[in-house]
Amino acid sequence: MKAAVYTGKNKLEIKTIADPELKKNGAVIKITGCGLCGSDIVKLKQGNLLEGNVLGHEITGYIYKIAENNRFKVGDRVVAGHHVPCFNCVFCKNENYSMCRQFKETNIFPGGFSEYIYVSEKHLSNTVFKIPQNLSDVDASFTEPVACCLRAVKRADVKPDDVVLVVGLGSIGIIMGQLLKHFKAKAIGCDLLENRIKIAQELGFNAVYKYTNDQELSDFIKSDFQKEGADKIFLASGNAKSLSLAFSAIRDGGKIIVFASIPTDEAGFSNNEIYYRELNILGSYSPSPEDLKKSLDLLEKNIIKVDKLVSFYDLKDINSAIEDTVLNKIIKAFIKI
Repeated sequence: MKAAVYTGKNKLEIKTIADPELKKNGAVIKITGCGLCGSDIVKLKQGNLLEGNVLGHEITGYIYKIAENNRFKVGDRVVAGHHVPCFNCVFCKNENYSMCRQFKETNIFPGGFSEYIYVSEKHLSNTVFKIPQNLSDVDASFTEPVACCLRAVKRADVKPDDVVLVVGLGSIGIIMGQLLKHFKAKAIGCDLLENRIKIAQELGFNAVYKYTNDQELSDFIKSDFQKEGADKIFLASGNAKSLSLAFSAIRDGGKIIVFASIPTDEAGFSNNEIYYRELNILGSYSPSPEDLKKSLDLLEKNIIKVDKLVSFYDLKDINSAIEDTVLNKIIKAFIKI
């Protein structure tokens, strides 16, 4: 089969590799497409991969081969989450599912930027879902990113009428804003790019500002929404400068939710500000199976709209998709397999 294989030098190469085997349990899924995630690009650009690795986890496809199973049959259109928690360890019992050791060890094989993958029986039982008939493969591919955002919103304990700022309006930021509206919060967005600002406005954000400097944006929020500042701030930009904005715009006692990786030598640590202002700093990483299930329902009901976010690329053009994403020429790439 064809797959986009990491060969070093921050590049993927289309190669022919062995088809995944159907083991005594589990299934082989024929991939129809896979979303390009920001984490794929981070791993690629930072060289955190072994040669031969195949990236991609926002997959859609159909059951191609399957061992004995009562939930699925050959031909079923499916979407699949790539990690499965054990539900029994100390992490799972405290709902830190993405910290579970089994969660970290389980994965689809080889990766979504290939023609076929193998999923285990654990995946079939917990993180593989039939795609509703009225939902396209492209929309369904957003199940995992929407679930990541849903988990973050729940961890932040977003309440109705909360004033919430989303910093960075890529696909994640725009999804996050729609979820905040669904939870009846006041969703405020900021970005540098006019096209992203326009999409956020069209999708019902309460306000969207073009970023100029920390003080101006903080003043807008305090004059337009709440004089004390934002109740919660989601950092979805991956830019270290977003940290100073967050500290400027958050109210005392508020919550800052870190939802993007930032190089550690750039991030810093505002210990005294966190201490004296009683700020809450949260990380939110990856969803639970229940989050995946709920996010698919949100997509099916068109509560979360993603059609304005997607640009399409064939597998052979995956490096172009990566570069166009990095250069902000597009918001989100969907790789057709």
